[in-house]
Order: sequence, then C-alpha cells, then structure tokens
Amino acid sequence: MSRIYEALQKAESERKLDRNDRELRTPPEQLDPLPVSSAVSDFDAPVSFAESRFVEGVDDAPAPISAGGLNLNAVPRYTWNLALHRLPALQERGPSIEQFRSLRSRIYEARDIRPIKSILVSSGLPQEGKSFISTNLAISLARHKNSKVLLIDGDMRRYSVHEMLGTVSNPGLADYLAGKATAEEVMQRPEISDDPQAPNHAVLTNLTFIPGGNGGDKAADLSGSAKFPELIKAVSPYFDWIIVDSSPVLPVSDAVNMARSCDGVLLVARSAVTKYPVAQRAASELRASNILGFVLNAVHEAPQVGSYYGYNASKE
Repeated sequence: MSRIYEALQKAESERKLDRNDRELRTPPEQLDPLPVSSAVSDFDAPVSFAESRFVEGVDDAPAPISAGGLNLNAVPRYTWNLALHRLPALQERGPSIEQFRSLRSRIYEARDIRPIKSILVSSGLPQEGKSFISTNLAISLARHKNSKVLLIDGDMRRYSVHEMLGTVSNPGLADYLAGKATAEEVMQRPEISDDPQAPNHAVLTNLTFIPGGNGGDKAADLSGSAKFPELIKAVSPYFDWIIVDSSPVLPVSDAVNMARSCDGVLLVARSAVTKYPVAQRAASELRASNILGFVLNAVHEAPQVGSYYGYNASKE
C-alpha cells in the first residue's frame, strides 16, 4: 500500500513540474487570464453614504464615504435670536403646544401606515400660515425622542422662516439649486450654550435649517431642478424628519414641483379666511402627491381643557 501511495505522490510531483515548465516557456499573452476575485471588486466599488460597511482586520475602520455623502461637521453655526412669540412649540405648556403635539401624533400615525420622512407644507394662497405651521411642526418633532430634524425654507420667493429663527437668509436653497453652494454651505445650526440646562438646549441641538435664499424670478425653474430630489435623497440618511415650507400652490407651481420629491404633503387653511373652493383647488393641484391632510390655522377659540391641563406638566 505504501509503495502505491509513493508512486502516486511521485506522479503528481512530475505533473506539477511539467506544468510549471510549460508556463515558463509560454509567452504571457497566451496564458489564460486569472479570474478576478469578487471580494476585491466589492472592496474597490464606491460605498454608498447610506451604508455602514467595515473592513475586517483593519481595526474595524469604516469604509470611505462615497461622493455625495455629507460632512455635517462642516455645517456652520449661527446665533439664532428666536422670535419666541411666533414659536409656541417651544413652550412647556399651553393650548398651542398641545395642538402641535396632536398634529405630531397624527403624523406618526400616518407613518405607521406607509413610510414618511419628508413632508412638504403648503397652502392655497399666501397669508394662510404655512411657514408658521412648518417651523413649529419641525420644533415639535425635534422635541420628541431626540429626533433629528431638517427644516427647509422652500419658498424662494417670500422666504420668511429665517425671521422666526432670527438668523440669516443667505446662502440658502436657491444658491444650492443654482449650483452656487454645496449642501453643507447652505445648512446652518444654532450656536448652543455649554450649559445643558439652558432653555431649549435639546431642541436646538436637534434642529438643522436651510434658508430660502433669493430665488426671485428663477424660483419656478429652480424648484423643478433635479438638484432638489438629489438634496432630499442626500440628506435623508442623516435626519429622522425633513420639513419643507413651500410657496402657496395656486399662484405659482413651485410647491407642485417640490412635492414630487417628498413623501407627504400637509395643506394649511386659515380659519374664517380660506374659502372652501380655494382649499379644494389646492388639493386638486397636488392630487398626484400623498396628501396627509389639512391643518386649520388661526382658530380663535382654542379647545377648553380646563383644570385637566395641569395634570401632565412633565417636559418632553
């Protein structure tokens, strides 16, 4: 048995020597190409910024972020002088904050039915309060479960959200869509006090803002730019919610253009001001989008909660 085994080993050794000798005498161009390892191909491929892949054996170092990923550490910080009288969502108690909490709960319920992250807020006509609703909704969402919220002023004609936050309006969305600035350059965050007990510390930490910039007469073309859906896609992995305040639907087409890139639409109507046909036409203009519902703004008679309101006075 041992002789047979030795004979087989000898034959195998001779075959290997003969094959190596032939390869040495064969020109390189006539050799069969070696198969490319799929592992090497995967490693060399660009890594999506939404992925979280690691290279084994290299101290668990993260793979490089592909072009298109955001560097949120580069987002500039500004001093925000909040217009508190226009931001009831920052209050600890009161009928107004309860109404925004209720709106927030309804949005979470809608998200249980289908995925929702980006919400465009619009109205039929100007002066119905869409910017007021957008800003306070963003703050209310930022107060809940430490959610990271991006607020975008998409009304590049009459941008006003920056006034409520008390900050600059440029550079803004119009500059990004025109290719004049990067996403990080148009974003801004507030300067935060080192004192964690400072008022609204946690809320402002969770909020990032993109002002409107000055789109002017080019706002319609900018709102229909392919760069807007690219922006929503690029920022989506970094935020829990994206709230877009847009132009009113009936006078201009900006909101309809941007709604195509958002998961849902909230329409705002003003109590005792918005006519039913106006609200009906606004909903019709956005019929191709996922309309979450209407928000009735400026209701003079707030719900009577009586002594029950003081029952739950805990902070969020």
